[in-house]
Amino acid sequence: MAITYDRKTPHRFDVVGSYLRPEYLKEARKNYKAGKISEEELHKIEDQAITDLIQKQKEAGLGVLTDGEFRRETWHLDFMWAFEGVGHQPTTTGLPFAGEDAMIDDTYLTGKLSYKHHPFVDHFKFVQSFEDEKTVAKQTIPAPAQFLEQFEMPFALENTLKYYDNLEAFHEDVIKVYRAFIDELYAAGCRNLQLDDCSWGLLVDPRGPQFFNTDQAGLDKIKQEFLDINNAVIDNQPSDLTITTHVCRGNFHSTYAASGGYDDVASFLFEKENVDAYFLEFDDARSGGFEPLKYVSGDKKVVLGLVTTKSPLLEKKEDIIARIHEASKYVPLDRLYLSPQCGFASCEIGNKLTEHEQWKKIQLVKLVAEEVWG
Repeated sequence: MAITYDRKTPHRFDVVGSYLRPEYLKEARKNYKAGKISEEELHKIEDQAITDLIQKQKEAGLGVLTDGEFRRETWHLDFMWAFEGVGHQPTTTGLPFAGEDAMIDDTYLTGKLSYKHHPFVDHFKFVQSFEDEKTVAKQTIPAPAQFLEQFEMPFALENTLKYYDNLEAFHEDVIKVYRAFIDELYAAGCRNLQLDDCSWGLLVDPRGPQFFNTDQAGLDKIKQEFLDINNAVIDNQPSDLTITTHVCRGNFHSTYAASGGYDDVASFLFEKENVDAYFLEFDDARSGGFEPLKYVSGDKKVVLGLVTTKSPLLEKKEDIIARIHEASKYVPLDRLYLSPQCGFASCEIGNKLTEHEQWKKIQLVKLVAEEVWG
């Protein structure tokens, strides 16, 4: 089973998408917010940082290119801010993660959702310009279900219902703006789209009823809503657009928001969500075991996130290989792939490791993939 380069994702050794920002890029963003440099100057610095990153990705042997999410403050909110009807402001409370609050902007509706040209399309075009015979560009965005979570959680619901008579009408507009964005992205040449999705991560946590202010029957209803809105967007797309998803339990400064195995969502997520592949966290005990993978239906692929991005400690190659073979009891080896468990910097602050340690992790993923599938 030799490793070959493919125009479709995932690749045998892959990445979720975000990378640690270099210090000069962080400094430039601070200077821009302080009014010391112009937006044009910031964009030029971003362009240089992404150009350098893409060169490093190619040198690492990666066949999938991303911009590292270097133009974003957070993995999901910048995408939402670009739609009409979404506002944001600096938070005063933050979101509770394990041992640390994520101080990311409060984000809320200011009116009904509508679509205009989205800057992520231009971001994609920049990365696409670096493609060659061995590499392909991938665009990452938050999943539609993540949009529902953001604006329907108990703390946000009252505001959302100021602008929508009911949630069904809100869902219809979410589907419309996602379809409009993907239409524009596809026209720009994108054929590999990744939907990042923390919504399922909150549902697997024992505190799920508390998070969503409901009971088990209510959680099952939410699972169906998340599944339905994701599939409403996925099923409308061209057949040559590969759509994958990354399921996350939170990733901020090496902390996490939720814990729990995939057992309680597997019959929804793995069996019924119509993606081409799942990027799944399996880096520690918080993620549970591999048994829920038995629900993965059809010929869908699974990218095992066995190398953590939350710690600089380098895993042992032999341990990763053993876990891949354990997972193959539930999904055939030829439909299994390997990546780090999450991005290295879901938010601008990044995780607690150095760039050198980041690339050592990616090199380990490559070495293991070549030994298992090469």
